[in-house]
Amino acid sequence: QVQLVESGGGLVQPGGSLRLSCAASGRIFRIGAMAWYRQAPGKERELVAGITSESSTNYADSVKGRFTISRDNAKNTVYLQMNSLKPEDTAIYYCNTAIATGWGRSLYDYWGQGTQVTVSS
Repeated sequence: QVQLVESGGGLVQPGGSLRLSCAASGRIFRIGAMAWYRQAPGKERELVAGITSESSTNYADSVKGRFTISRDNAKNTVYLQMNSLKPEDTAIYYCNTAIATGWGRSLYDYWGQGTQVTVSS
């Protein structure tokens, strides 16, 4: 079994910052790409940022220059540093991680439970 535990969400004023964390634990042999998605009320889930196992990154246009994704392979953890937050960043943020649970096994997508980020004055 694999678990993803997210933390760091909350209420912040426009222009503020938050740092999200997502730690993977359990039966982990190898971790591939890691990513953050978000879903606002009434909208579809969208990719916010992704990072490969070689630490190449990509970002949604709406967050470029404001958000930074990083990973700590020793801790099986992915982070999302969010700066200059805007009300339109309000959403539930989910981490997504590709994990292989044994030698020779394929990578499989796992999702965190989600953490609420609210940007409001």
